[in-house]
Amino acid sequence: MSSPAELDITLDHRFAQELPELSIPWSAQAATAPQLIVLNEPLAHHLGLDPAELQSPEGVRLLVGNRVPRGATPVAQGYSGHQFGSYSPRLGDGRALLLGELTNDEGQLRDIHLKGSGRTPFARGGADGQAALGPMLREYVISEAMHALGIPTTRSLAVLTTGDLVQRETALPGAVLTRVAKSHLRVGSFQYAGTTGGTELVRRLADHAIARHAPEAASAENPYLALFASVASAQAELIAQWMLVGFVHGVMNTDNMTISGESIDYGPCAFLDAFDPAAVYSSIDQNGRYAYRNQPAIAEWNLARFAETLLPLFDDDDDHAIALAQEALGAFRDQYSAAWSLGMKTKLGLPQDLDDEVSSPVIHDLMTLMQAQSLDYTSFFRALTDAASGDLQPVRRQALDPDALDAWLKGWRELSPDAQQMAQVNPVYIPRNHLVEEALDAATDGDLSPLHQLLEVVTDPYREREGYARYASPAPSSFGPYRTFCGT
Repeated sequence: MSSPAELDITLDHRFAQELPELSIPWSAQAATAPQLIVLNEPLAHHLGLDPAELQSPEGVRLLVGNRVPRGATPVAQGYSGHQFGSYSPRLGDGRALLLGELTNDEGQLRDIHLKGSGRTPFARGGADGQAALGPMLREYVISEAMHALGIPTTRSLAVLTTGDLVQRETALPGAVLTRVAKSHLRVGSFQYAGTTGGTELVRRLADHAIARHAPEAASAENPYLALFASVASAQAELIAQWMLVGFVHGVMNTDNMTISGESIDYGPCAFLDAFDPAAVYSSIDQNGRYAYRNQPAIAEWNLARFAETLLPLFDDDDDHAIALAQEALGAFRDQYSAAWSLGMKTKLGLPQDLDDEVSSPVIHDLMTLMQAQSLDYTSFFRALTDAASGDLQPVRRQALDPDALDAWLKGWRELSPDAQQMAQVNPVYIPRNHLVEEALDAATDGDLSPLHQLLEVVTDPYREREGYARYASPAPSSFGPYRTFCGT
């Protein structure tokens, strides 16, 4: 085995090489005294990397961006984006770098990417290009929890402090997140290509996306339409999974929608406590554009913007291209509805082939009841697992109106729900908002114990354990209304 000083790591630079118009070669800001805070050893192994090497001084320098691996050409990627509905033609990686692409032991290509690595030419205004420790740890916790829940997501390999302070409301420890993704291609990448390079650059980007994410589209009659359909289908499945676990992304701009179908950029995100379709946690979402219940419609809106960039590739005739796009986009609602309905049947232990005329009223009445009684989304569904086995007390204890709940339970139990099926999809543990804040505050003050304890439970979310009741409980009333911030 190589010595730690050698660091036998090689990266490709396919994106930078094939699409130089969409990025700017750049280097990470030198970190004064980088220190590893948390390393995802299972992910390192999956990537074919040696955790011991990554924990060495040279490994730490690599993870923070101050040592460039063989074959790498670090770049800041350019992209545009509709932010809260308003188009910004030039966004890009203002504080991030794509180090390069790694081929793992299974032959899969994965981006190695840094957040908080310093100001780039895409940085805007007075942005310093740096990141604070808390928000980077938030992304680590949430992304790894999402992965454990089986939801497609970018992943976190490491968080490191830089040894420098960043100025926000107060001076905070600076940090870098080392992120792993199938790619960082976004709807906003295509918008940027269209704005800066026109149809031919969009075509080259689409060919790159097909090769990386939808190789079956290459042999389709209309490859670019097949690419769009593939992305729309992946997003329909993804948003359904968000909704089924009560996840609120918080900032669904087009630059935060991936072509791969992975969740990305965990800024002002949160999980539902009491079920409320109108839930908004982001401090900057003043009008509730990205509220929990709006996420499917926003995804469809973002996909419409994606389709607009591809129109010249769908067909030379504008009217025919628009008709093709509308037909392909029209499939999104049906795909989303089917995925959500199937997922909800599974959460309720119902047969997947149960007629919708039977299951739909049961599901609708449950959603109405949960909202009316402000039932905790995660713990209520988990308690229903006990009810399916005959123990009604855990779920009845949560009800404000037990009689109304009993009436629903009677009809549901007559359908013979499968408790074992329910236990496999209804988590005991999610990243409870109050526990995330507790762990991040402690870590910022130098105590990593709450962070490691939280990671232990949320990365094994379906196995109930003795002594971990607080991790499965809603926030205390003293926690108050929850607000999240983007951390920039």
